[in-house]
Order: sequence, then structure tokens, then C-alpha cells
Amino acid sequence: MKYEKWSLGYWCLKQYVTFADWLIHKKIKLNGEENIPKKKPILFAPNHQNALSDPMAILLHTPFQPVWLARADIFKSKTVAAILRFLKIMPVYRLRDGKENLAKNDHTFTDSIKVLENNGALALFPEAAHSGKRQMLAHKKAVPRIVFMAEEKAGYKLDIQIVPTGIYYSHYWKFNRSVLVNFGKPIPAQNYLEEYKTNPNSATLALRKAVSDAILPLILNINSKKYYTDFENIREIFGKHFLKTQGKKYSLLNLFQSDQKLVAQLDKLEAEKPEETEKLVSQVKEYQRNLKKHKLRSWVIEKRKSNFINIIGSRLILLIGLPIFLYGFLLNAVPYFTIDRLIRKKVKDRTFWSSFFLVAGIVLFPVIYIIEILALGWLLPSLLWKIIFVVSLPFAGKLAFKWYILLRKIIGRTRFVMLKLTNKKEYQNIVQQQENLFNLLDKLIPD
Repeated sequence: MKYEKWSLGYWCLKQYVTFADWLIHKKIKLNGEENIPKKKPILFAPNHQNALSDPMAILLHTPFQPVWLARADIFKSKTVAAILRFLKIMPVYRLRDGKENLAKNDHTFTDSIKVLENNGALALFPEAAHSGKRQMLAHKKAVPRIVFMAEEKAGYKLDIQIVPTGIYYSHYWKFNRSVLVNFGKPIPAQNYLEEYKTNPNSATLALRKAVSDAILPLILNINSKKYYTDFENIREIFGKHFLKTQGKKYSLLNLFQSDQKLVAQLDKLEAEKPEETEKLVSQVKEYQRNLKKHKLRSWVIEKRKSNFINIIGSRLILLIGLPIFLYGFLLNAVPYFTIDRLIRKKVKDRTFWSSFFLVAGIVLFPVIYIIEILALGWLLPSLLWKIIFVVSLPFAGKLAFKWYILLRKIIGRTRFVMLKLTNKKEYQNIVQQQENLFNLLDKLIPD
């Protein structure tokens, strides 16, 4: 396969998967696209937290057909290897794959050079593993090694541009999540070539550090090991309030940048004031226990002044939208819940949930849609109505899910209003807990 060539089959699959990806996400935002060089060989270097979702975040939302470099052990099956090559994924052999196999990297590097010579795009995860957390792992040497080897084999004429990339998810596996992709300023490989010629190891370490340092401002990175989960909970509870204290309007990008500042201050608090951090975490846990006891979400308490009006307005919307919900739910429930149940039961590592859902979804949903049109097509008067029916199914499914989310919000708001009416003491207690927690955080975390 000629990886450097544009592939019609790849392009067709990309359009389909892009549509499926849009259905899964609530919002997809790209930031810093102007930093992607034009008519230059590119190597994307993204953080890696969410299995297959990470490469999808780049390849589906850029005009390239990027060639990914992956560990060779996933190519053992001939069938899998054929699929991976169609998807423009090349094997990289490591010492653990057998010393005798290292020579096979020559072929990979030759293909890589062809891609870069044609101003194409390579992509490689510097961490060489995914974490499943908002914590960047230590970088390996793969990115600088491949860049330098490619430049060396091409006579140092490629001018490879490394594009540091940060990927942020509002949630790692939930349906209807948001994703933000940040592209940083490119790092020209030629800045390190002279050093590489005289001291390859020093240049490799320097470029590795430069890539790591360039990715950090593009991601949400919680350094704390002891309080990782607690800081993540604080971000979810306090994040939007912290954004408001800075006088900024809500947007995915603004919230991300505000959250960066928030977690940095929390990490600093732990380092400088460990005792106060411990007290803060204890207070957060107590508040969360109370939320769980009453089956409430923190945002319901924060927006308590508008709960009654929202309940009335939202119920009207639900009533109007009920026919659309029933249509979308009945015709999408079988594939959705089948996939959801199987993945939750069979896949132990939650990091892979969104990846398996996407892959299973792009296969199973069309099969079910075909069965449904065969079963119900006789009810439709013409071919045009049959086409409209099939096309409407995925959109109706997404609208049905939004209807369901609105229903869940109304239930939460109603539960809180009922708590106020039936148990004023508990109501006042949980409101006071939130106010005390927010006042403490406002004091400890400068905006």
C-alpha cells in the first residue's frame, strides 16, 4: 500500500465515521487550526488518554489522511494487519518485539519518508500509552527518533514540523460528550538537526522535552496523585462558578482554560498547604455524600432560584417533543442498548468504552436500520418516503437522547423542589453546604 497516496476508500469511510462521531458528541471544537503548517511535512504529536477516540479527534477533523505509527504487536493477525494498513496505520517494531524484527523498521521509515516528502501527515502518541486520566504520562523517545531518522535518511531536507496537540473531553465515555482539540505552534525539527549530527542522544532528549513542554499548555493536566479524583470532583462541582468569578461567558474553550487555571491552583495548594487541602477534600466528600443521599447534582442547587420556572418550561418542551422522542427511541433503542450493555459487561477498562461504542455503532446501527426499512417499508407510499424514513433515523435518535437528558434534568430539579417542600431542614443544610464549600474555594483559589 502506498501510504502517501490519497485514498478514495479511506475518504469514503472517513465521511461516514465523521457523521457517526457527530452523532455521539454534543459539541466538537477545534482551536489553533492556524498553527497547522501548509505545504509542509507534518507530524502530529497528541496527548493520549482515551484509546481510539484520540486518533479520531485528529483524523476526523483535519483535511489530512494522517498515517499513524503504532506498536507492531497489534499487526500479528493477517486480517487485522490488512485492516490497519487500509486505515493508514504502520507498524513500529521495538526491542521487545524481537531483535530480529528491528530491521523491518527500515520499510516503515521508508514509507514515512515518502509520506513526508509529499507534504503528508504522520501522527504518533509521544506517551506511547493511554492513561485514562487527565494526567500526561512521561514521554518516550519515539517522536524525536522517528523525526531524526526520517530527516537523516532524506539528507536533512524534509523540514518536518511537529504539531503538539492537546485533546480534551468533557467526559471520557458518556454519550453526548464534548471534545476540544487544541493545536499548538509547530516545532521545526531543523532547530535540532545540527545538535543531532554531533550528539544524537542530547538532541533526542532536547526535542522530547520540547514536545512535552509544548503539549502541557494544550491539555488539562492534574498533577496530584493523592487527590486526583478529589480534584476532578472539585472541577466538576466548582468549575462553572470559577469561570463566572473571572467574568467570562460560558464556552467549551473558556471553560477548558478556566479549568486549567483551577487545577493548577489546586496542585499548588496541595504543595504549599497540605493541611488545608486535606480539610477542603474532606468538606467536598461530605458534600458529595449528601448529594448522593438525596440523589441530586450540584448544579441543581447552584441554580435553585430558577428551578421552578425551568420545570414548567421544560415540561412543556417535553410534551411537545414526546412524539419525536417515541419515534427516535423506538427505532434506535435496540442497537443503542445492545451495544451499551455488552460493552459495560464485557469491556473492563472504561478507557475503551467510547472506542468500542463507536466501532460497534457504525456496524450495528446500519444493520438494524436495514431490518427496520424491510419490516416497515410497506407502510410507506413511495421510494422518496422510504429514503426520508431511513435518513431520519439517526437524527431522531439524537433528538430522542436530548429529550431524555432534559427529562433527567427536570427530575433532578423536581426532586430538589420537593425536598424544599417536605424537608426544609435537609434542604437548608445542603444549600448551606454548597455555599460554605464555594466560599472556601473562593478564598483558597484566587481567580
